[in-house]
Formats: sequence, C-alpha cells, structure tokens
Amino acid sequence: MNKVAAGLRAGALATAQLIRRAACISVVRTVLAALFISAVATWITSPPANAAIAAESGKPVIVVLGDSISAEYGLPRDTGWVALLRRRLADKRIDYSVANASISGDTTSGGRARMSELITRLKPSVVIVELGANDALRGVPLATTEDNLRSIVTEAQQARAKVVLVGMYVPANYGPAYTQRFHAIYENLSKEFRARLVPFLLAGIENKPEMFQADQMHPNQQAQPILLDNVWPVLEPLLGQSSH
Repeated sequence: MNKVAAGLRAGALATAQLIRRAACISVVRTVLAALFISAVATWITSPPANAAIAAESGKPVIVVLGDSISAEYGLPRDTGWVALLRRRLADKRIDYSVANASISGDTTSGGRARMSELITRLKPSVVIVELGANDALRGVPLATTEDNLRSIVTEAQQARAKVVLVGMYVPANYGPAYTQRFHAIYENLSKEFRARLVPFLLAGIENKPEMFQADQMHPNQQAQPILLDNVWPVLEPLLGQSSH
C-alpha cells in the first residue's frame, strides 16, 4: 500500500506540474497576444511621424504598406528605399509626399486590418503594397494571402488610389511548385485589378550575399538604391495621372 500511495502522490505531483506549466504557457500566449494588440493600437493612435507629416503637407500622398524590408529593419534611420524615394521625388520636383506605413514582421492580414484607417487618415493617391513574404514564412495558406491582398487592393481602388503591387519570391527550399504559386498571386492580382506590378523587389541582389545583412534575409544599406530602382520605373508613370 505504501508503494501504491507513493506512486499516486508522484502521479499527482507530476499532474500538478503539467497543469502549472500549461497555465504558464497560456499566460505567456495571452501576454504576447495583448502586446501585439497593444502594438497595433499604439500604431493606429500614434502613427509614425513620417505618416503624420505626409497627411499634413497638403501634397498628394504615396503610402507604402510593407514589412521589414520597407521599414528599414537593421538600417540607419532614413537610409531605406522608402526614404530614398522621398528624396528622389524632391530632387525631381515631383510634388508628392511619402507616408511609410510599413511594420517589421507584418503580414497581409496585418496590412488588411490597418488599411481602412490609413485610407481615412491619409487619403492616399498611390498605395504601394509590399507584403506577403512573412505569410510564407509563417505558413499562411496561399488562399488567405491572396484574399488579403485582394481586399487591400480593392479598398485602395475604391478610395480612388492607384495601386502598385510589389512581388516577392520565397526561398528555394519551399520547392519550385510553391514558389511559383506564391509569386503568381501578385501577377494574377495585377491583371485582375489592372494594378501596376513590380515583379520582384529584390531583383539584382538576390544572388549577392554582400547585399544582405548578417541574417541573409534583409537587404543592407548598400542595396537600398537598387530596391528603389526596381520600384521607380513602375511608380513614376502613375505620378501626376488621374486616379484609377
């Protein structure tokens, strides 16, 4: 009986430990979810300064809705391709302002959730959509990514903004079939909505490790002018045109 009792006590102790561990995991998940919601709420109520300046300038606004590649992840401030775009517009005396609404780690779902507020507040003339890579990294179904991008483009065009879709490829280890299906989302939506398409934001640097940061995922400062040059030929013809 002593052995049985000891076994029962040990089992009860193990069960209690599992319950406490599960409770801790649940708390961590709850905290992380709360932090995410808080971060989104903070962005909406206190948007980046460059977005606020664009809204107050009185100029037509180009909104860049992107992820870490457009949010200057790992780069000195004002050295990313979006900042370089702002300078090029000024140098060419093209009277547009740029609101960088990009957030590191953002997905198409996050962009879709923020789109309505951005349109209401900034009233963009052009929306550049650079999202989707993080969807693939997180295993988001392709149909979900496509649906989110479709919603973003639809909402922008309904607000009479012109749209530039920025295409991406996923790493080769995803397999050729998945890679092609992922990239085809951008091509198909571009045709469906008659939106402009940048075929691949990283064209020209994708096979050059020296153009990437240590993580070999995010372009470094040296690569930023190339990214801008990939976007510019698609964007420039839209500037000064009537709305879509």
